[in-house]
Amino acid sequence: MIDPIRTWNGAIVPLGDSRRPTASIGDAGHARGPRRGVGHARPYRTREADRRLRPMAPYKTPEYHPAFEEYCEAIFELREDDVDVIQARIAERLDVSRPAVSEMIHRMQDQGLVTADGAIRLTADGLDLAERVVRRHRLAERFLTDILELSWAEAHAEAGRWEHVISDRVEAALVRVLGAPTTCPHGNPIPGSDYRAPDAVPLEGLAVGDHFEVARIPEELEFAPGLLEFLEESHLVPGSRGEVTSASPDGTRTVEVDGQRVGIGTFASTRILVTTA
Repeated sequence: MIDPIRTWNGAIVPLGDSRRPTASIGDAGHARGPRRGVGHARPYRTREADRRLRPMAPYKTPEYHPAFEEYCEAIFELREDDVDVIQARIAERLDVSRPAVSEMIHRMQDQGLVTADGAIRLTADGLDLAERVVRRHRLAERFLTDILELSWAEAHAEAGRWEHVISDRVEAALVRVLGAPTTCPHGNPIPGSDYRAPDAVPLEGLAVGDHFEVARIPEELEFAPGLLEFLEESHLVPGSRGEVTSASPDGTRTVEVDGQRVGIGTFASTRILVTTA
């Protein structure tokens, strides 16, 4: 019996069948219309600055409105994913209008959280606030998946609420209970941890027959509708091992993980980071 290929929209297509999958990972959003925060980045590359996270100094932040925290977090994550930080990308990531972003950026400039001279950059205070929010979001995701056994998608949504209310004492308790993790469930670094970036490359750079281990699912992919669920169900998670079974010049890859063949479109294959043996 010919093994099937599992694709982005859940369709099953036998190998050798003349029909092509209707979509694969990272492609469905193009058929379904605009997606939040995706589709505008250059292929992801691990930057040298990510090799080791900067130590986080004790930071006592003023009581900023959650909207300021959301914007600082979005700017931080866009930069982390090597996406140009401009108002259009922030609007897509947060699913808000361009005028709303423009108004908020002006308010954040007044608060000393960002500078905006073409590109939008976090100030030292803005970076401190962003790191604190991102740290708590990723710790919450770890707790929700590792301890409460929620799915990736559920944990991501719930952590978006928790990040604004976790206190210093609760944060310290999470670190203790979780054993001081260095990444979120998707492999993204937790600011302030002892994270060391692996020598990872995008999946699209691998050839047929290459073996790999999933290292990181960049934050950008977490905003593609349905993608987190699909990756988790397909066992394409950090630590899983697989083999490239077919490759197309456009970056599309078919991989085999845990005996299951999965089609991965260009958008995802240029961003999923893997290590090779």
